[in-house]
Amino acid sequence: MTQEKTPVILVVDDTRTNIDLLVHLLGDQYEVSVALDGESALEVAMEERPDLILLDIMMPGMDGYEVCRRLKMREETRNIPILFVTARKESVDEEQGFALGAVDYITKPFSPLLVKARVKTHLRLKQALDRVTHHNRILEETVQQRTAELRETQLAIVRRLGRAAEFRDNETGLHVIRMSYYTHILGAACGLSEADCTLLLHAAPLHDVGKIGIPDPILLKPGKLTAEEFQIMQTHPSIGAEIIGKDESPLLKMAFLIAYTHHEKWDGSGYPRGLRGEEIPLVGRLVAIGDVFDAVTSKRPYKEAWPIDRAIDLLRQGSGHHFDPRLLALFLENMPEVLSIKEKFREHE
Repeated sequence: MTQEKTPVILVVDDTRTNIDLLVHLLGDQYEVSVALDGESALEVAMEERPDLILLDIMMPGMDGYEVCRRLKMREETRNIPILFVTARKESVDEEQGFALGAVDYITKPFSPLLVKARVKTHLRLKQALDRVTHHNRILEETVQQRTAELRETQLAIVRRLGRAAEFRDNETGLHVIRMSYYTHILGAACGLSEADCTLLLHAAPLHDVGKIGIPDPILLKPGKLTAEEFQIMQTHPSIGAEIIGKDESPLLKMAFLIAYTHHEKWDGSGYPRGLRGEEIPLVGRLVAIGDVFDAVTSKRPYKEAWPIDRAIDLLRQGSGHHFDPRLLALFLENMPEVLSIKEKFREHE
């Protein structure tokens, strides 16, 4: 059976007689360290991390109030209970001490029974607080672990759902990876927070999940779609939004907006709702650029991959028409990073 550690008490007083008396009173039950001045008290407290401090107020140089203030400022020592030891009984002194974080006062001359009782009481309170703090830390770590596991599960489902849509469209999963990273780069360039950029990276793969609901003869047709077929194809953003649904998860909220609005165009000629300019959610405008760039620069059964210069010309022609001009300019400014992603996740020949 593990033996409990003996509590450590730090006694701080500039008078040897007082220190000797307190060591004599407490030494048979506790491990007692001593300091004769404020500076030494701070050093011993940082080194030994005592369970309780008996602190004299009236000391030359740094007084007890200043020692208390400094201890409470430090993360390592702020939770150590401090009992002021003083011959002064003015209420203003007590108010000052409690305001600085002291838990109690012991007045001189000492009453041995009172000193032992106060020390025992505050050590028990400290031990109870430590147990609660430890329990809360374990609980917090457990919650964080479970939250991380749930987040990973959610991300795995999102990735697989995104891949399912791409497989139906005769595309590889590399498309959703590349366009997601392109969008992530653009999101960072336009000032999104790191957290929002991460959400964007994970939500973007669901942009075309609505293609699951498009009939194969239309989705897999190698040639140009008829007007009627294209009208059916234009329903996939609405289908995608319906599949994702309105969920409280930040990831799924963003995925919903992306799926629903990534085919809207800056000039209002897009679908499904014909939104114009900043009526289109920012994430939809970001994904539109990354999606189109990867689509035209990738080989498909019905077309060859476009050269980068031709793809950039297409993007520039769409500035102010298909794409948000400001976002497109940022995308082109970050083209070296975009091309690095393209090379990293390139298709196998």
